[in-house]
Amino acid sequence: MAKKKRKTGKSKRKPRSDAFASLKRILLIACALLVCLFVLLYIYDYNRRPGKTKKEPKQETVRGGNRKNKDKGLQFPESKPLVVIPAKAEIPVLHSGEKEQIVKHEGYILSFNPVYKVANWVAYELTANEVQTRKSNRFDKFLLDPAIPGGTALNEDYTRSGYDRGHLVPAGDMKWSAKAMRESFYLSNIVPQAPKLNRGIWKELEEQIRDWAVTDSALLIATGPIIRPHLKRLGKSRVAIPDSLYKVIVSPYGKEPKGIAFLFANKGYGNAPLRQFAVSIDSVEKITGIDFFPALPDDLEKKVESSADVAKWNFN
Repeated sequence: MAKKKRKTGKSKRKPRSDAFASLKRILLIACALLVCLFVLLYIYDYNRRPGKTKKEPKQETVRGGNRKNKDKGLQFPESKPLVVIPAKAEIPVLHSGEKEQIVKHEGYILSFNPVYKVANWVAYELTANEVQTRKSNRFDKFLLDPAIPGGTALNEDYTRSGYDRGHLVPAGDMKWSAKAMRESFYLSNIVPQAPKLNRGIWKELEEQIRDWAVTDSALLIATGPIIRPHLKRLGKSRVAIPDSLYKVIVSPYGKEPKGIAFLFANKGYGNAPLRQFAVSIDSVEKITGIDFFPALPDDLEKKVESSADVAKWNFN
C-alpha cells in the first residue's frame, strides 16, 4: 500500500506574536478614542455651566479702591425707550417735556431733540487712561448721524452762517478710539457756537477738564445747549441757535467727591478767568429741567450738586 505524501508547504496561519501585536494596536486605538470622547464630553458639560457661556467682563480699578464694571447696564424708565447702556456715565433724565431720541455711541450717549435739531444733552465718562491714550488723530470731517436718519443738521446749514460747528463732546476727549473720534464728528453732537466762544473759553474749559480727569482718575460729564422757546434758527434744516450752553462735571472717585458746572452765553469772553463762570449743578438743573446724575446715591448727589466750591478744583 502506497504511503501518502506529507505536505511540505508553509502553513498559512500567522505567527502568534503577530496576532498579539495587532490586538494590542486595536486596544490602544480604542483607549485613545475613549479618552477623546471623555475630554469632549467634559468640555461640553463645562461650557454649559452657569456663568461660563461668556467671558466675565473685566473691571477697571480707579483711585481710592473703587471698582467700576464697564459692562454693567442701566435702563431708562418705562416712559422712555428701554435702552440698555454701559455704566460709563450717569445718564441724565429729561423733565422739561422736550422731545428726545436717546442714541448710544462708542464714547457718549445723547438725547437728540428732533424739534430743535440739536442735542438736549450729551453725557459720558472721561477716565485718566482715556485722556492719556492716543489711538486716533483728529478726524475733522462732519458727518450725518446714521442713528438719526434725516433728523440732524446738514453741513451746508453752517456754511457762511457766521457760526462754528461746536462740539458738545470734544474730539480731544475721544482720541482713545478711532470709532469714538469719528462719532464725535456726527452733526448730532454739534451746535451752532459763536467762534469767539468755541475757540476761546469753551476750548479752555475742555482742556481743563482733561487735566482734572487725569488728576481725579475719572469724571462724569454732561453738556448741552439751553433749550427754550423761540430760539433763532440756522439754515434750511432750521437748527436752533442756543443763547447759552452748559457743562456739568462730577468727580465721584476721589477722597472727597465734588461737583461743578459752567454756564456761558453764546458769545466771546476775551481773557475772562474760567472760574468766574462756575455755578452749582443744581442751578443748571433748574434752568434746563434735566436731572443730570439720577443714579448717584441721594446723599452724594446732594453734596456734589448743591454748590460750586472752586477752591476744591485745581484751575490752570
